[in-house]
Amino acid sequence: MSNRHRRQSKGGKRIRRISVRAVCREQPDLHKLSRALIRLAMEQAAAEAAAKAQAESEHTPTRTTEAADD
Repeated sequence: MSNRHRRQSKGGKRIRRISVRAVCREQPDLHKLSRALIRLAMEQAAAEAAAKAQAESEHTPTRTTEAADD
């Protein structure tokens, strides 16, 4: 597999492009597959949490203070 990293201009986040090639084996490498699956799930959960936080911050009304006329 080859990983290519390219920096975005905002925030220094990296865009990952993953290339997968098939290799015929008698037994699959379950340890490697499980690590890849866990990493993908963690990245997806982080992306969903960030999107949820972004949506909540956009939809949360800002609290305004009004001057009292006392």
